[in-house]
Amino acid sequence: MAYLAGLVVVTLFFLILHYFTELTKKEKILVTAVVLALVFSAITYNVYTNKQTQNMNTIVMQFNQHKTIKCNGVDVNDTYFTLSIGTYTFIGKKNTPNYSQMISASTCE
Repeated sequence: MAYLAGLVVVTLFFLILHYFTELTKKEKILVTAVVLALVFSAITYNVYTNKQTQNMNTIVMQFNQHKTIKCNGVDVNDTYFTLSIGTYTFIGKKNTPNYSQMISASTCE
């Protein structure tokens, strides 16, 4: 819905340029193209970050369900690691082979 609203705003912007400015046709097209490029860039970035967030949430959910996750070639599970929610980092537990090892959840599959 927000994407549709963005396109409506760009259309209104184009109409305002068309009727209320003294720019040439080429300048109006250039300005509209730049605004459209910015809007589509924002949409692309938003889709990318949503995908990354969903991936991170899936990894954290699997960890919380006591499943083993592969991160940089290391098997991460709740037996050997704890999860730092603030940074989404797995930290090796004391008295384990992975003690004090830190692995970012963003590197997990």
